Amino acid sequence: MKNENNTSLKLLGQALIVGICTGIVVGLFRFGIEKTTAFWLHLFSLAHRNPVWFIAIIVGFLLVAVVAGYFVKQQPHVGGSGIPEVKLELQGKLSVKWFPILWRKLIGGILVIGTGLFLGPEGPSLQLGSSIGQGVGESFKQTKTNSRVLLATGAASGLSAAFGAPLSGSLFVLEEVFHNFSPRVWMNALAGAIAANFVVSNFFGLHPALAIPYNHSFPIPLYWHLVLLGLVLGLCGHLYKVGLFGLKKVYLKIKILPRWLHGLIPLAILIPIAYAWPLITGPGNRLILSLSDMITTQGWVTVGMLAFFFVLRLVFSIVSYDSGLPSGIFLPILTMGALIGGTYGTFMVQLGLLPQKLVVNLVIFSMAGLFAAIIRAPFTAVILITEMVGSLLHLMPLAVVAFIALLVDEFLGGRPIYDSLAEAMEGKNGVAKESYREDQLTVPVYESSQLVDKKVADIDWPENTLVKLIRRGSEEIIPNGKTVIAAGDMLILAVDQNMRGKVYDEMKKLQEVEFDG
Repeated sequence: MKNENNTSLKLLGQALIVGICTGIVVGLFRFGIEKTTAFWLHLFSLAHRNPVWFIAIIVGFLLVAVVAGYFVKQQPHVGGSGIPEVKLELQGKLSVKWFPILWRKLIGGILVIGTGLFLGPEGPSLQLGSSIGQGVGESFKQTKTNSRVLLATGAASGLSAAFGAPLSGSLFVLEEVFHNFSPRVWMNALAGAIAANFVVSNFFGLHPALAIPYNHSFPIPLYWHLVLLGLVLGLCGHLYKVGLFGLKKVYLKIKILPRWLHGLIPLAILIPIAYAWPLITGPGNRLILSLSDMITTQGWVTVGMLAFFFVLRLVFSIVSYDSGLPSGIFLPILTMGALIGGTYGTFMVQLGLLPQKLVVNLVIFSMAGLFAAIIRAPFTAVILITEMVGSLLHLMPLAVVAFIALLVDEFLGGRPIYDSLAEAMEGKNGVAKESYREDQLTVPVYESSQLVDKKVADIDWPENTLVKLIRRGSEEIIPNGKTVIAAGDMLILAVDQNMRGKVYDEMKKLQEVEFDG
């Protein structure tokens, strides 16, 4: 027991190192994006006075596309958000070298996101953190299991540093990426996330990322608006995912440009958008913060303008992300949600069905709703918006909108977007052959699982899988064939190192609910 406690304390110390290093790197990442964004906005303002500056913009965008595209060509897993890669690494289906990913993602992300494309820094931040976690694990020669804990810690730290949201950073990794609420994972993930947030707070201050003032509680008699809004958000979220995967196929049919130069397409489209509406460019935080002023202006013109901005952000964020450039979609999703809430709210105000002072509430609730529909992480959605806005007063309406939007996407057959993206990669990367080296897989037993109330000997376990230990509350049970599995147990399985991903998939099937008939 003493040795186990010492090991846990050492792992916690390493998690803090991961958090501090991630905070420094992501802080530099955010600083770099701010400076490059200001640079490009300045060039576009000069182009308004003298069109000659368009030459500099075109040449600069060309260089960004070539450099970032070449990074992706060298290391394909540098492209996109990086979250699907982290999921696959944690499942044992993917193994990458951390440092080549780290520096390319850092530089490529700054170059790409800073241009003003409708892309966010949060996915790259998460992958930067996971790369640091992997590097720390290798430096301390950790076991495979503890290395994955540090990788998850780095992911939580990266998201925490990107948004200044340590709770949602940890919760997202547990709820959506790791799918495991084991004490070892959440304790280290939270410690790293807090450390990372402390570091970036020294860079950027302690103010919330989206400090939108809203002081009026949403009245219970008006909750029918939340139901309607949730329905709209669920539908829009589902359409976004359909469009995201549909446009990928279109990009693959483009033969004029090699795949690694497809970033030239959104950058070319960005030029007229940034020239005409510089405020709506970038991840969207500037636009979200300006909405509180926009929605105070009454009239159908405001409704039309907000709806137009939403459609533009919806289409162009898909075009930008599917190009394969290093980028994320968290903040663009929140921006689209805010625009839906603003459009719906101002529309209802014009019809006389909603007080104008409550429109800002719908802007905030809608960010959580669209996030829940697309990412399929409702708990993270509620906590994330709460942390980013800096208010604990309105959890109930946030939860209502998020839950309804999630239900709509579920009804339409939607799936978590990062699961779908990760599965799309699996066909390309495949599953490694057996290595004959032992690894460990922790599997939580849910209430609805087929495993509940069955004896260990009666279960058709995946090939070459051994149940080493069952954690039941504070107890540790060494099982035999007659041991009965209970809901809430944590199964510690011994598996082949390179078959871990395959066993993970087979255990997911065993966990599914068994229906008669």
